[in-house]
Amino acid sequence: MSEDLKGKVALITGANKGIGYEIARQLGSRGATVLVGARDIGRGEEAANKLRSNQIDARTIQLDVIDQKTIDSASKQIESEFGKLDILVNNAGIASDGDRLPPSQVDIETLRHTYETNVFGVFAVIKTLLPLLKKSKAGRIVNLSSGLGSLTQNSDPNYEFANAKSLAYNSSKTAVNAITVLLAAELKDTSIKVNAADPGFTATDLNQHRGYRTVEQGAIAAVRLATLPDDGSSGGYFDENGVVPW
Repeated sequence: MSEDLKGKVALITGANKGIGYEIARQLGSRGATVLVGARDIGRGEEAANKLRSNQIDARTIQLDVIDQKTIDSASKQIESEFGKLDILVNNAGIASDGDRLPPSQVDIETLRHTYETNVFGVFAVIKTLLPLLKKSKAGRIVNLSSGLGSLTQNSDPNYEFANAKSLAYNSSKTAVNAITVLLAAELKDTSIKVNAADPGFTATDLNQHRGYRTVEQGAIAAVRLATLPDDGSSGGYFDENGVVPW
């Protein structure tokens, strides 16, 4: 096991499965202590046990991004046990069946429900944990976005996923990108870097495993952004091949 992240503490939301679990595994295999954020403590502990069986220092933290009480509790737990947070990966996200309709026919409640997790949840976690990230010598915030959040790509009729016009999901990821840019600007004079990662069309529960990329591939961009050097970018939008157009 590589130990280039030894002493680092990383929290990944929605880490009990899929891309979140794989990000935790890759960061943990490089020596980081990984905090498996999960709504269901049992599923989180099951994932953490699996990571520990691979000699990874993994702990479970109950965290539901739409429940501020659990976010506050997680923050207190991290402060008590570690006194800081080095890496925050906002991976938890949802997609709704009601979002498969043409944009004008999507129910407003579908939009609200999606934003509650994908946008407000991301902001709530960042806002609450930012004081702990500021205690790190080199804090890293990675927001899991999607190529579907790109306005440039959504406007391009030749885009690979030009027909995937899910109003709630796509626009929620556009909002995540905006949060990323604005927060990075606020923190530009600190050691914290904030970036958005596009994992690509990865086979997960979110898309009923229709994606053609593996979770190992889907985690590449996020792990790279979570481990940026001091002179790395901030306020950017990247997939594993480089910059994604806004």
